[in-house]
Amino acid sequence: MTAATSVTVVRDGSVATLILDGAARLNPIGTATCTALASAVCELEGDRRVRAVVVHGAGRTFSAGADIDEIAGFDHRDKFEQFIHTFTDALELIEASPLPFVAAIDGAAMGGGLELALACDLRVVYAAGKLALPEAKLGVLPGAGGTQRLPRLLPRGIATEMIMLGRTLTGARAYELGLANHLSDSPESVLSDARALAEELVAGAALVPQMTKTLLRETATCTVADGIVRERAVATDLHDSADGREGFRAFVEKRAPRFEVERR
Repeated sequence: MTAATSVTVVRDGSVATLILDGAARLNPIGTATCTALASAVCELEGDRRVRAVVVHGAGRTFSAGADIDEIAGFDHRDKFEQFIHTFTDALELIEASPLPFVAAIDGAAMGGGLELALACDLRVVYAAGKLALPEAKLGVLPGAGGTQRLPRLLPRGIATEMIMLGRTLTGARAYELGLANHLSDSPESVLSDARALAEELVAGAALVPQMTKTLLRETATCTVADGIVRERAVATDLHDSADGREGFRAFVEKRAPRFEVERR
């Protein structure tokens, strides 16, 4: 049996890094990986010192996708269905987490690897990196949220083309289209650039990324009017928070704000 991709957690101050640790096989994502990923997310959520998380793949690839060796051994549809549930549940934890997640994609993010990156809040890519949902070339479709998250992040026509035809985007094109938040000029700089983005998040008020995630999630299917009602409530809550009051005081006093170090 081939070795499963493990998940290594590295803490450095307020930023944690989740490393897909299976470089020899290009970090495929199997059941054990999904379980370890979910466990790591829950562990970091319980550590109030952690304020942001970078997700990175060991070696030269973010992730080649779902573990084909494992899937090839499924002898009944129930086993594949169970795998997909485990995978999507892990990605849901990332998307719903109060912590902001930054995907550091220094090589290829294919299939399930891209679906993992899509569940993160921000993405840093190498210009020549490759991003794709190639499942159509195997006669199937993505099953870990790719058909749902990608059209919400790209123009629908481009997302449809990627899903129907398995077309690949370069990192540079992904950045042009808004799928990536930062474009790195070398694969070696992707992780440090993602870390810098995480540090920028950490330097701000902890509730801002948390409430941003909640607000965007809750209002994704709302009318603009209903969304604004929710936005008003969140803005008022943040203004009345300790960090909100400190931010306004600091602005009036023309100094840098001193936000709380830990999350609530």
